[in-house]
Amino acid sequence: MPAGERVLAPADDSDDPEARPGHLPPAPATAAQGWSWMVVAAAGFVVGQFVSAVLLVVVAAATGHVHDVSRLAARPVPPAWVVVTGLVGLWTGFVGAVVFATTTTGTGSLVRDMGLRFKPVDLLLGPGVGLVAQFVVLPLLYFPLEQLIPHLSQKLNQPAKHLTGGFPGADLAVIAALTVLVVPVVEELVFRGLFLRGALRAFAGAGPVLGPALATVLTGVVFALAHLEALQILGLAVFGVALSVMAYKLRRLGPCILAHATFNLVAVVAVAAVPALH
Repeated sequence: MPAGERVLAPADDSDDPEARPGHLPPAPATAAQGWSWMVVAAAGFVVGQFVSAVLLVVVAAATGHVHDVSRLAARPVPPAWVVVTGLVGLWTGFVGAVVFATTTTGTGSLVRDMGLRFKPVDLLLGPGVGLVAQFVVLPLLYFPLEQLIPHLSQKLNQPAKHLTGGFPGADLAVIAALTVLVVPVVEELVFRGLFLRGALRAFAGAGPVLGPALATVLTGVVFALAHLEALQILGLAVFGVALSVMAYKLRRLGPCILAHATFNLVAVVAVAAVPALH
């Protein structure tokens, strides 16, 4: 084993017999494999974007919109089929990346390799973190910018409006369910599972403090950049780092998924409630 990497000690967590809180996970096993997991996560994002584009053209052709698909996708609130197609394509790349990593250089168990586990306490911890992020952290982060950027709150809500706003009841219900129930699971598997665990192993040689610090901060920044929203980068990066620290300390994705779901739910409800206020 390369110098600087830590050997796992016997576990004391009944839900995870192979890793203790604050220790490196069982996979990836080497720094080289850690870097490969990070690359695979990035590749999953690229593949997902490509699959989304292909699916969009296919669905547009099937629905008679092939000639105006670009215009529809560029709308502030695109048609629901555009949103769903984009999500499905991206998920294809993300899930494919996770499965590829765990079957090639992992243990073969998605639960073990990615920490896809829940505890009862996560039902309180996760939503609590999501609510604090939305109602305390984000307002504090963006308060100074409100003095410099006109109508900042409306601009910050635009991505959520693009994803869930303006749809009739049935479409909104479907997309809201995907955003709150599916998006957090898929994104946490990729970012706090695949990418973070790869980064933790890749940076293990930097030491027991600097290594995890580099891994959690980098994961949070990559999480923010992957959303491709300039104004939201600051808030998403801070939230992403918080989720990464929680995943590292607790060795499971349960609280991260629930925090992410709550975070998204607040955004969806805020956008959906706007028409009812007028």
